[in-house]
Amino acid sequence: MAELLGVENLSAGYGEARVIQNLTFSLQDGQSLALLGRNGVGKTTLIDSLIGVTTRFGGKIALAGEDITALPPHLRARRGVGWTPQERNIFRSLTVEENLTAVELPGEWSAKRVYGLFPRLQERRSNMGRQLSGGEQQMLAIGRALVLNPRLLLLDEPTEGLAPIIVDELLGALRELARAGLSMIIVEQKPKKILPFTDEAIVLDRGSIAYAAPSAELIADPAALDAHLTATKKAGR
Repeated sequence: MAELLGVENLSAGYGEARVIQNLTFSLQDGQSLALLGRNGVGKTTLIDSLIGVTTRFGGKIALAGEDITALPPHLRARRGVGWTPQERNIFRSLTVEENLTAVELPGEWSAKRVYGLFPRLQERRSNMGRQLSGGEQQMLAIGRALVLNPRLLLLDEPTEGLAPIIVDELLGALRELARAGLSMIIVEQKPKKILPFTDEAIVLDRGSIAYAAPSAELIADPAALDAHLTATKKAGR
């Protein structure tokens, strides 16, 4: 299995403020990574750094062997970096169908396939973005990222603030994406939601990697998982 993403000694932040420090990790093609930790430890900053919207103080990012460190966000997207932000960023004045077809690129993922993944969207294909519930907007945001046919999909807390029934639907869709071999990095504060279908896990604390292990290892040892996450909370007090 070839390496898809390689991050080496990455330090980044916003303006003059450094948020993440000397992060080094990799992700193999076809695998998924759970990015864990409490609020404010640098998870979103890492995602922002991978898409290219932070200040980089040092380090290197490679995608499929190509150095993308100096590329702006739109060129990283063309190389295959997809992104679903917390804010969702859908076109609220366009229909569901228009949201998907406006950005669709040739590849395995089309609007039709997105409808298969999220039947709710097909039912609401003529609804405006602003008419959707929060959960439906999140599904649409993921669908918009998928029709760009990314090699790596970054999801920043996709289940935050959603009703349990919608959370279950979203997690089911993410499991399906993982089974299909789409590489993903998923930010989540509740690890038990995503560890069962991710391959690797990283716990961040104060901008650094506090712990990294296969997801299965953390599932098999819940006490260790609790200990690492509790340790990050105590350290941040």
